[in-house]
Amino acid sequence: MRLSLVLLLAAAAHAEIRPMTLKAVLEAAMAQNPDVALARLEERKAADGIRAARDPFVPKVIVGSGLAYSSGFPMSIEGSAPSIVEARAIASIFNRPQRLMIEKSREDERTSKITTEERRESVAYRAATLYVEAGRISEAAKAVEQQIATFERVLANAKVLIEEGRELPLEEKRSRLKLAQAKQRLQRLEFDRESAETDLALLLGLSPEDRVRPVESERSVPSVIDSETEAITNALRNSRELQRLDSQLKAKGLEVRSYEAARLPTFDLVAQYGRFARFNNYDKFFNRFDANNAQFGMSFRIPIVPSLASRAQKDIASSEIVGLRTQVTTARGRIAVGARRAWQMVAQQQLGAEVAKLDLDVARDQVSQLLALYEEGRVPFRQLEEARLQESEKWMALFDARYALDRARLDLLRETGNVLALLK
Repeated sequence: MRLSLVLLLAAAAHAEIRPMTLKAVLEAAMAQNPDVALARLEERKAADGIRAARDPFVPKVIVGSGLAYSSGFPMSIEGSAPSIVEARAIASIFNRPQRLMIEKSREDERTSKITTEERRESVAYRAATLYVEAGRISEAAKAVEQQIATFERVLANAKVLIEEGRELPLEEKRSRLKLAQAKQRLQRLEFDRESAETDLALLLGLSPEDRVRPVESERSVPSVIDSETEAITNALRNSRELQRLDSQLKAKGLEVRSYEAARLPTFDLVAQYGRFARFNNYDKFFNRFDANNAQFGMSFRIPIVPSLASRAQKDIASSEIVGLRTQVTTARGRIAVGARRAWQMVAQQQLGAEVAKLDLDVARDQVSQLLALYEEGRVPFRQLEEARLQESEKWMALFDARYALDRARLDLLRETGNVLALLK
């Protein structure tokens, strides 16, 4: 038990609450998020794939030895005559199928980069959503704290009125119940805020003990789209999904062309050197012995009968192209509809926020009027405090409406591929 307490205190000592702006949160997410780091590793692997595809065109030199003692006629060892030292060099100079596979590898790298951008946008959206949510919970907690202060004043006033015989004891119990409910609500909000701030810290690659707290003036999500038409146009133009599918289509097209080019000849540049020794009996079976021997030339291969595997792989790739084109058509329609709905939701939530603001203005004016009447002794204290509670509820409704608007704007930014614009 003591050890657990010590560990808990140690963790609390190392825990840190980090106030951050939305831009700082997004920058940290792009730099430190594990998912983004993994996507960059995949991008690096795709770049290495280009190097691997270029390998046949890079000259390779192999040095070794075919050292052996010969008894009788000097036979070959692994296709070469016995030698003290031997060296070989080979490089392709014309290999159309492999050239096309290099182009395919480059397109695969482009696909990997697009996937990385998709991952970055997804992480940015999650970070911004958690940021906005944590800010809303913080504002709601402040409003509940004001409600608690109001309930405490109502409870104190109820006690005075009961002592004076002007109120029933039941009123005190009601006041205590409302105060307890408000405290329970505040406790729940505090737990939700801690969870949101911790989740945001984990998303930024920080420790589970850290918390990221939104800065007061940096919670609102800006609007970067001005019309429904602009939303649909941006969504289709910036869609990483469509870009990725287009890149995959090009890669599959290059793959098909590579299989078709398998019937073309290939040319390789070859060179070879060997240092021979007399103990391999060369001077006994050949008219002339030369210790140093070299060859330089070109080898070529012409496929007469096409490979069945190449034809089958071509048909498979062609079928995949048809499937990708179907996905493109489906994705374009889905993206356009998603952008239109996201824009409509922003307009709806913006109107809701305006209504909540007007509703709050009415509640505030009512409190001001009741306060003046209370100072004149024309309304009871309880009526004034009830109006203040209604004002507090209107504040919370406004926070919820602004949060819904921010979420709608984030959804629109995600649909139109502009989430990373928040970094600017």
